[in-house]
Amino acid sequence: MRLYENSSQALIEDINHNRLSDIVKKSFVNYYGHNPSPGEYSAWNNSFQFVKNELQNNNLLDIYVVIEYELPYSARRIDVILMGRGSENSQNVIIIELKQWSKAELSQIDGNIITYVGNALRSEPHPSIQVSGYYYYLKDFMPMFNSDDYKLYGCAYCHNYSASPNAALLNNSFNNVLTKFPLFTKGDFMKFGNYLKDKLSNGGGFQIYNDFITSDIKPSKKLIDFTSDILRNQKVFSLIDDQILANNTIIDRAKKASRSNKKSVIIVSGGPGTGKSVIALNAMAELLSNGLRVYHATGSKSFTSSLQKIVSSDKIKSARNLFLYFNSFANTMANDVDVLIADEAHRIRKSSNNRFTKVDRRSTLPQIEELINVAKVSVFFIDEYQVVRPEEIGSIDLIKDTADKFNADVYTFSLKTQFRCSGSDGYLNWVESLLNINDTGNEFLTKNEKMKFTIVDSPFILRNKMNQLNSKSENSARMVAGFCWPWSDPNEDGTLKNDIVIGDFKATWELKDFAKIKFTKKPDTPPWNLWPLDPRCSDQVGSIYTIQGFEFDYIFLIWGNDLVYDCTINEWTGKPENSKDPVIRRGKAKFTEHVKNIYRILLTRARYGVFVYFVNKETEKFVKSRIEMYRLKN
Repeated sequence: MRLYENSSQALIEDINHNRLSDIVKKSFVNYYGHNPSPGEYSAWNNSFQFVKNELQNNNLLDIYVVIEYELPYSARRIDVILMGRGSENSQNVIIIELKQWSKAELSQIDGNIITYVGNALRSEPHPSIQVSGYYYYLKDFMPMFNSDDYKLYGCAYCHNYSASPNAALLNNSFNNVLTKFPLFTKGDFMKFGNYLKDKLSNGGGFQIYNDFITSDIKPSKKLIDFTSDILRNQKVFSLIDDQILANNTIIDRAKKASRSNKKSVIIVSGGPGTGKSVIALNAMAELLSNGLRVYHATGSKSFTSSLQKIVSSDKIKSARNLFLYFNSFANTMANDVDVLIADEAHRIRKSSNNRFTKVDRRSTLPQIEELINVAKVSVFFIDEYQVVRPEEIGSIDLIKDTADKFNADVYTFSLKTQFRCSGSDGYLNWVESLLNINDTGNEFLTKNEKMKFTIVDSPFILRNKMNQLNSKSENSARMVAGFCWPWSDPNEDGTLKNDIVIGDFKATWELKDFAKIKFTKKPDTPPWNLWPLDPRCSDQVGSIYTIQGFEFDYIFLIWGNDLVYDCTINEWTGKPENSKDPVIRRGKAKFTEHVKNIYRILLTRARYGVFVYFVNKETEKFVKSRIEMYRLKN
């Protein structure tokens, strides 16, 4: 998506006639379905005047300009891209980050800057580091930039910022990134102009633009497929914007922990697909390479055991022992760990003790205190709307309150950038609005939504479509369902029981753990906790407990009758009597809240598309009423 694309000559005319901002605003409304923020509109008015002046003054009239280019599989946008041939006739593309900052200070966190933005002093990534994120992101996804035919460049233009001898943005600590991704300030009009002339003076931008917009885009990457590469400290995922800010803080606090007498607690919140686990594994790899003692922990057997299996099969020395559970630290000494990364921290329990815990191993501390106690730096990745069971108590407030008990320094970050669901913030916001979880303002799913959402009339259609996709790309799709059918032990002959029955449709859940069954033939698929990894499980239906923390290209959802929309009172109603999950049924007071969270998770496990069959037709009718396509059709 591009909000504006034209020749530099046309851009100059649009700015001179005071119409650029309105053109960009119209494109914005047509695409997103709502108005841009006043700050965005003001930035279009102000910053592009400076770009226009550079182009006009340096006679760069035969280049092509793209404004507000949306990154592949993301809702984040690059401010401006310029395309043309350089002084040596090379085909060049320059990405430019525009900043209206007039002041900036060095942060105590290496790589971050303190500046006044959004009506407050805030921590932000250094502009050149931000540009580097976009640069490597494009190189990851656009093969044209990995050939010798096209050259990609990046820079930042802080047109209101005056460079003093002690200018924070030009501090020596940023020399490495500034060398590759220069930053130009208010006094650099001629210097910036020379930079642009060197790379664009031979014009011919329209052909490069055509090649750019028709370039192949690589498929987005599944984290689980690249876990081993990340732990080998290979660069797999490029972090951008708010991810950079959080990652810088984790790395900085960990490296300086030995010189500090205080603990650091870092809280990174974000919805599905915002890159929480990507940051967790990237930071883990970098810190391990620096010789620090780092552990990754979750409260999910499926997620942790899958990670353990991946790194074990790839024979990464001792890596399996780095992936543990929240209850693994009950008897660990204080500060014995340099960095503890608590992924999916919303799944923290009250206590690490359970009925199997031996008396001499039982802990007297709440689980959250154990986690903060053992580490000099503890990092919590959390999505409070993913709490799905009564015993899960993880929350931002709980972490903050416990950090205060340890007199720890607390750093909080909120990730906004969406990378799953075809990079659509609109889709995730619609899901939250649909389920009345969060008032996002996205009441309707628009007809030009990037994320594919399809309602089908039969569960047979779900299964047939899923099988077609898996035959083309193994393990690319999974069927999931609300926990509305019993989960039986396997048969003695190793087959699974058809627990899920909807009319003539029959399906099995994942393989249940077994201990007391005497098999005549053991099942030929792995148990439920490895369901996301093994292609042999693709014909089994997964539950919330096997899909949480994972993603697939496509998800096929059977929406059960444990959560229905009651049109007589215009509210979602949880139906405990229709649930076969004994744990969630016990939490009657929060049953509806938990089951709404479950369907939010199930609806956001896909990268490209979700197909849904509704058992309850009133619920289907309501969901259709919130989809623009169906509203227009009817």
